[in-house]
Amino acid sequence: MTPVHLRVRELREAKGLSQVELARKAEVRQATLSAIEKGQTRRVDFDVLERLARALGVDPGFLVVKKRG
Repeated sequence: MTPVHLRVRELREAKGLSQVELARKAEVRQATLSAIEKGQTRRVDFDVLERLARALGVDPGFLVVKKRG
């Protein structure tokens, strides 16, 4: 399974967004996004996950489900 922090960073970079840009777009603190991407959080609130997913153009479940293949 791809950890949430890797999936978020992977999608952010694929869309050419900086952490600051994604944080602004998702209406979350840049420090929160940084902690998520570094794997420093034990769990991510669903509200934050939902905001990040919306800003990245994916379903929230995509950020947490196992990749196939």
